[in-house]
Amino acid sequence: MEKPHFYRYHGLGNDYLVIHPEWIPFAMTPERARLICDRNFGVGSDGILLGPYFHKGKGDIHLKIINPDGSEAEKSGNGVRIFSRFLHEEKIVQNPEFSFFTPGGRVSASIEETDHYRIRVNMGKYEIHPPDIPVNPRLFSLPEDAIINEEINLDGEKFSIAVVSMGNPHCVVFTPQASEDFARKWGPVIENHPAFPNRTNVQFVKSDKTERGRLEIFIWERGAGYTLASGSSSCAASVASFLRGLVNPRVNVVMPGGMLEIQIDENSREVWMTGPVASIGYGFFSTEMLGRLSGL
Repeated sequence: MEKPHFYRYHGLGNDYLVIHPEWIPFAMTPERARLICDRNFGVGSDGILLGPYFHKGKGDIHLKIINPDGSEAEKSGNGVRIFSRFLHEEKIVQNPEFSFFTPGGRVSASIEETDHYRIRVNMGKYEIHPPDIPVNPRLFSLPEDAIINEEINLDGEKFSIAVVSMGNPHCVVFTPQASEDFARKWGPVIENHPAFPNRTNVQFVKSDKTERGRLEIFIWERGAGYTLASGSSSCAASVASFLRGLVNPRVNVVMPGGMLEIQIDENSREVWMTGPVASIGYGFFSTEMLGRLSGL
């Protein structure tokens, strides 16, 4: 059987196309990625997981994560769980425990259940040192060692924030006003603030609903916009809340798309994420679509 051009999965409503670079008759470019991800003129998705790539002479598996706007992301929590299922189902990996590399670092995956594909991933270590995020604290008039419980003023509004890297940048906002509308209004403002040279993902934690073992968040994803769920955002919001003393090292993060379980190791700073991946289907680009893609 000819290999499909793409497989489609979602992690709590955050949907990705997995595209094996050897199974498509074109090279992926930002322009082609934008057309493929377009929900009106293309297949439509929250991004593309392009891989696996292999280093010459090595068994190392590498993944490229492409946003709907054609930019590349360093890491995606839902994306790495989805890619893990693809690798396991396609028997590209043989064992239920394996690792691969993203631009944001190495991730280790464990297939805990195959009936509904529940997957646990080590997302690596969190970072709070501003240059490692990166963020320029001077543009916010904030401390240069760490930004964990600080206040900023944007367009006349005050925001309580923490800034964390999970291999990709995150600005966590604590507010009782957290909602989809609030995320859509303020997410792009913060994402594109000049303090973040690589832009940033933004999480809005509903601060009046915080419990020791539970967080409720809304997400504005860099390069994708408002998103029903995000794995790296869940990790970043949990880390920020933990460092503020609001939650335990184990916390359930509730998003509009569903819930993820996050575990933080206080000593190593490593963060684990556990959650489901659902298959939607697979398909082929039509001859007409391939013609449009080749013309870009």
